[in-house]
Amino acid sequence: MGTLLDDDDEGGVSEFEEHEAEITRGLLTSAIKHLNPRAPITVEEGTTVAEAVALMNREKIGGVLVVREGRLAGIFTERDVLTKIAGHGLDFTKIFVTTYMTPDPEALSPDHKVAYALNKMVVGGYRHVPIVDGERRPVAVISVRDVVEFIVDRFPAEILNLPPDPDHEMRARDGG
Repeated sequence: MGTLLDDDDEGGVSEFEEHEAEITRGLLTSAIKHLNPRAPITVEEGTTVAEAVALMNREKIGGVLVVREGRLAGIFTERDVLTKIAGHGLDFTKIFVTTYMTPDPEALSPDHKVAYALNKMVVGGYRHVPIVDGERRPVAVISVRDVVEFIVDRFPAEILNLPPDPDHEMRARDGG
């Protein structure tokens, strides 16, 4: 039996190419809502950075959506804390997320295809994309991790059964 990268002995399509085609089809045809993205954690514009960071820590998330009258106004992430705030001697209890958030972030609807979310992440350098309804009210957040899990679901045995050490040669398909 060949490895994932071996060509079919009869000149056909390799197993790798079959999986690649399946992933591509999935990305282009599956709607974001089918990834079951997590519900958004939101804060109001007047939230202090200290409150937002405490919420992110409590919820174990990398960012919060900032809302104004229930509609998406921005996104505030751990990257904002590290690149815009940390090391400047600021009192997190006296500064507000609106000053440091990414205002009016790009967002998608639950019906957009996964490929669009992946495109936004790669082109924009984002790790999170807000998912909004027709009135721009947050309904979910999709993360890079959600997309990676979606891809892994397309060929779980090959990914999950890899040996723990990348330099360890696989003797069998199950990682042994």
